[in-house]
Amino acid sequence: MMNREVEAFAVGNEHLLDQRLVKYDCIASIAHARVLRKAGIIGSRELKALVLCLGEIAQLNEKGRFIIRPEQEDCHTAIENYLTARLGNTGKRIHSGRSRNDQVIAALRLYEREALDDIGRGIQKLVAATSLFSRRYRDVPIPGYTHLRKAMPYSVGKWAGAFGESLRDDLKLLGFVSGLISQCPLGSAAGYGVPFIGYDRRLASESLGFCKVQENTLYVQNSRGKFELMVLDALNQVMLDLNKLATDIWLYSSEEFGYLVLPEEFAMGSSIMPQKRNPDVLELVRAKAAVFKGCIDTINNLLLGLPSGYNADFKLTKEPLFSGIDAAQSVIDVMAVVMSGITVNRDRCRSAMTPELLATGKVNELVLEGVPFRDAYRRISASLSKKNHRRLT
Repeated sequence: MMNREVEAFAVGNEHLLDQRLVKYDCIASIAHARVLRKAGIIGSRELKALVLCLGEIAQLNEKGRFIIRPEQEDCHTAIENYLTARLGNTGKRIHSGRSRNDQVIAALRLYEREALDDIGRGIQKLVAATSLFSRRYRDVPIPGYTHLRKAMPYSVGKWAGAFGESLRDDLKLLGFVSGLISQCPLGSAAGYGVPFIGYDRRLASESLGFCKVQENTLYVQNSRGKFELMVLDALNQVMLDLNKLATDIWLYSSEEFGYLVLPEEFAMGSSIMPQKRNPDVLELVRAKAAVFKGCIDTINNLLLGLPSGYNADFKLTKEPLFSGIDAAQSVIDVMAVVMSGITVNRDRCRSAMTPELLATGKVNELVLEGVPFRDAYRRISASLSKKNHRRLT
């Protein structure tokens, strides 16, 4: 009998994390059962009973009534126990031709694929809000900045449009990753295939809507964590964009700039200073982007130094994957709300358009008149220096 303390350490919180995989394990188990029927492991009536019972489990889980107990360790054991209790020997046969290794990978990929679809829809809403804002304020001038110093004339519309364009590129990247991870692991078992059973891997893949079978069975195991990292790396591009967007809004809505107006319903008050309205939502977006990066680092570090094949270290990739996806979804959703609510102080924007912003344009005017660029640059620079000197004196 296993030492209880060791068992508790080995199980950890996996039984809690796996609640979100129950639905996907049921879907994958239905596809697996169809393969077993084709291989002659189960009969038609058994297949029908399994499909009905797995659907029942999914419904119970959706209502919060399918609870994984700590001693069951994960959703796979909990589901098999339920099937066995309800269907007897038919339930015992469900694990023929598979391992918990390919079982969990299948569930994770189905979960990741759906999560990326949900996040993609969230990004589309954010892009729509950003595009509407950009069109509404396309002609409002503001300074463009380099080194956070005034550089050249720009507009509020173009500023917002930069984020919309970047997010559309992010959507393409997420679509690419979703397609890349759409490889069916079933039939790889513990990493070395399913001998003698005649497991139709193509049928399993087509039943689950994967793009292809992941052919090399050892690669199935070696890709655990790798594919999760691809998902988070792609989402990191979104988080970096939203970190910058939140920082810009945070800065431009400050009293010192005043270009943007953050509605009061988006701001938090102070416990001591009654006049304060703080942009906590924007600061927390930045912070979540930093925490998200920690999820990537955790998985990346877990994969370092592992030999080929399954290693229990992989269990610890679930929590940062789930945490990262949850963080990304929450940030995307709240930034869509923010972009739909902020407005522009047109007067403050126009008053910030000081004459030195036109310096580069004046250089280019001289260039068009035939003056060599460097001479034009020095001429305009000298004229600006004289004006600044006159102001000081």
